[in-house]
Amino acid sequence: MSLLESIIHILPDLNKAFIETIYMVAVSLAVALLIGLPLGVLLFTTTRNLFFENSVVNRSLGFVVNIVRSIPFIILLVALLPLTDFLTGSTIGPRAASVSLSVSAIPFFARIVESALREIDKGVIEAAIAVGATPWMIIKDVLLPEAKPGIIQGLTLTTISLIGYSAMAGTIGGGGIGDLAIRFGYYRYDNTVMITTIVVLICLVQIIQMLGDKASYLVNKR
Repeated sequence: MSLLESIIHILPDLNKAFIETIYMVAVSLAVALLIGLPLGVLLFTTTRNLFFENSVVNRSLGFVVNIVRSIPFIILLVALLPLTDFLTGSTIGPRAASVSLSVSAIPFFARIVESALREIDKGVIEAAIAVGATPWMIIKDVLLPEAKPGIIQGLTLTTISLIGYSAMAGTIGGGGIGDLAIRFGYYRYDNTVMITTIVVLICLVQIIQMLGDKASYLVNKR
C-alpha cells in the first residue's frame, strides 16, 4: 500500500479523532475561561495594596493553584478517575478526558491572567481609585481591558498546552488524535499514522498560535 493510499485509508479515523480533540480542548478551554479568569483576577486583587487585599485568601488560593500545577498531567489524569466517573459516568472517551483537562487548565490559565494583570501600570489603577471607581468598575473597565493582549496570549498558550495534554489523554482511552496515534500507529508499528498525526498536530498548533498572535495584536492599544 502506497503512502497516499495509507493516508486515505485512515482519513475516517483521523477525522473522528480530530473532532474529538477539538471537543476536548473546547470544553476544557471554556471551563478554564469561566473559572480561571475570575480566579486569576482574585489572585491579583487580593495581593498587598490592592482593594481586595487579603493575605489569607491570596495564600490559600495560591497554595491550591500551585499544588494542582505541580502534579504531572498523566498522574492527575489517573488521580481524577473517580471524579471523572462521578461526573460523566465513564472514565474513557473525550467527555471523560475533558474533566482532567479542565482541572489542569484552570490553575494554569489563572496564573497567566494574574501575570498579565501584574504588568498593568499601577498608576492607572490608582487613578481609577482616585476618581471614585468601585472595585467592580476597576476590574471591568480598567484591569481586563488593559490586560486583554496578555490574556489572549495566555489563552493561546493554554489552548496549545491542552492540545498536548489531550494527546496524552489518548494513552488511557481518552480518544482524540493521541489515541489514534497510540492504537493505530504505535501498537501496529504504522509509521504513516504516527507521521500523519504529528503533522496534523503541528498544523493545528501553528494555526492557533497565528490566530492568537493576530488577535493579541489587534486589541493591543499600547
